[in-house]
Amino acid sequence: MIIKRLRSTRENLGLKQKDLTTLFNVTYSTISGWETGKDTIPLKQLIKYANKYNFSLDYLFGISSTNEKYLPLEIDLNLIAKKLTTIRKNNNKSQAQIAKVLNTSPSGYAHYENSRYLIPTNFIYSLALYYKNFSIDEILGREKICN
Repeated sequence: MIIKRLRSTRENLGLKQKDLTTLFNVTYSTISGWETGKDTIPLKQLIKYANKYNFSLDYLFGISSTNEKYLPLEIDLNLIAKKLTTIRKNNNKSQAQIAKVLNTSPSGYAHYENSRYLIPTNFIYSLALYYKNFSIDEILGREKICN
């Protein structure tokens, strides 16, 4: 299961799966699939949830044990591409090496670093596990709320 805290955060908010069908414009069974790990929630949907209920993506993925507060995120493919490229280069990796980690083709991975597509949920999670000190929130360009 990629998203470790979708169900628990929903329940802590006092929401039913049915309540999320409107937010996501999907069926009840789709929500159920995301929570059980049968299906993977699209990153755009997860961002929508994180924005609405002020959850850190790192927290929802189970990468962080605390829920840092962030400003709502607007997806910027150019910024994400730049950050993906920077972290790869800082770790002295080629696109081919990262593609192998993600079990995809180098040309397929290049689309994420070239701002063509939003990186899928399972790929960004795999990168979080692969790299050290990787924050999904930071890679996507979320800004922390200063106290």
